[in-house]
Amino acid sequence: MKWGAKMKAIKTSLMFVGDQAGKAEEAIKFYTSLFANSKIIDIERVEAGEHDPKGAVKLARFSINGTLFLAMDSYYDHPFSFTPSMSLHVECDSEKEIEDVFKALSDGGNVLMPLDNYGFSENFGWLNDKYGVSWQLNLSS
Repeated sequence: MKWGAKMKAIKTSLMFVGDQAGKAEEAIKFYTSLFANSKIIDIERVEAGEHDPKGAVKLARFSINGTLFLAMDSYYDHPFSFTPSMSLHVECDSEKEIEDVFKALSDGGNVLMPLDNYGFSENFGWLNDKYGVSWQLNLSS
């Protein structure tokens, strides 16, 4: 049996842990400012007496170009954080768009592959942003 025939959706969830704990709201404000048709839908906050500091993001829902994402802060000492083995892949429409988005996302982050022609794409770049989230940008032909 295959599962999911009646599944409502599959969503990407970003958990900000370690040095990034407490930066979920800042990150989603940044992401939604970069892309068209993007917005913060709602933010549920940690209340006094709960496991994380009061006011931290318990669960946020936001969209990037119409795709729904979830985000949260976690101050628990997790044995993991973001990894480039799981990336958000963006298909860009123009040279200007890929250059501008790459510049904005890589500011304060770590470039894994600078924008270039790698054979499989005439213009592709890969980076970890300042929050540790991995992005792959591609200019569609």
